[in-house]
Amino acid sequence: MSSNNSNYCVIMAGGIGSRFWPMSRQQKPKQFLDVLGTGKSLLQETFDRFVKIIPKENIYIVTNKSYEQLVLSQLQGINKEQVLLEPSRRNTAPCIAYAINKIILKDEDANIIVAPSDHLILHTGAFLDQVKKGFDFVSSSNALLTLGIKPSRPDTGYGYIQIVSQKEDPSESEIRKVKTFTEKPNIELAKSFVASGEFLWNSGIFIASVKSLTKSFDEFLPDIQLIFKEGKSTYYTDQESEFVEQAYAQCTNISIDYGIMEKASNVYVLPSEFGWSDLGTWGSLYENLKRDKNQNAVLGKNVVLHDVEGCVVNMPKEKLVVIQGLKDYIVVESDGILLICKRDDEQEIKQMVTTVRLEKGEEFV
Repeated sequence: MSSNNSNYCVIMAGGIGSRFWPMSRQQKPKQFLDVLGTGKSLLQETFDRFVKIIPKENIYIVTNKSYEQLVLSQLQGINKEQVLLEPSRRNTAPCIAYAINKIILKDEDANIIVAPSDHLILHTGAFLDQVKKGFDFVSSSNALLTLGIKPSRPDTGYGYIQIVSQKEDPSESEIRKVKTFTEKPNIELAKSFVASGEFLWNSGIFIASVKSLTKSFDEFLPDIQLIFKEGKSTYYTDQESEFVEQAYAQCTNISIDYGIMEKASNVYVLPSEFGWSDLGTWGSLYENLKRDKNQNAVLGKNVVLHDVEGCVVNMPKEKLVVIQGLKDYIVVESDGILLICKRDDEQEIKQMVTTVRLEKGEEFV
């Protein structure tokens, strides 16, 4: 059994969330926003979930250095050394290498869960039960364990994990060996994945002991591991940020999935159901908000709808907005920027943001 005090959490909170524009902006991306109307930001929701089973001082947040104050102001009771500041964006492998090299100095027997800061989890109890099972598994085996989500539909927006086909003994643990990882598939492929019963959605959440993670980096990403190992004497000191600045300048931009998970032979998955969504787009938010009888999801105190259906509307509280005749649209206003876009075309928002940046300037993104 893993001891609670040796369990750690690394929350990745450095993204820009450009598909959630104009609410999510570089100055304050979606993980710092209350996108669900709960009174808490997504980061706060994530932190509050983990603090139920992991000591507060064992929770580390990796974010961009420009968000340090946002993190410290939103998460009461964590200290500066728990906020790992990235000078630039280099994907998930460097940020995890940084975190494990820092945590191993504090606790060589640490077990770590790594999770994004901006996912929705509806059933906290079921989620934490799976996390505890995961900690117990990795504390006694050299394994990298991902949480896989049982797919409810053939979604093309998620990566998929294929499990080694059905186990013989039903009394065995539900943890399964991973056969392959597949990036976002097209709709035909997604349908065949779901029909086969051998595939799970990749939640991007994984658990491993710090020793197993270190071994994996040594084997598959030795350059990155070496860079962060060299910083040993600077971690938890005033020299840390200067060292990290230089370290990131040398790092390749690579994800942990591509760099390690897809190559390692000791990757396992725990099939899970806890009401998960990665809240990557307005459409995924729409699916998870309460909807009225016309299937509209509305955030805003003064929104009046006439002959409107299937829309997601997000307006500042004080703004009176009257909308007539729209069907299946996204209508969002934030800080003087208004977006009106078909829900079916939401994948184009990223491109729209690029156009705005080029034609109207950086201050609008």
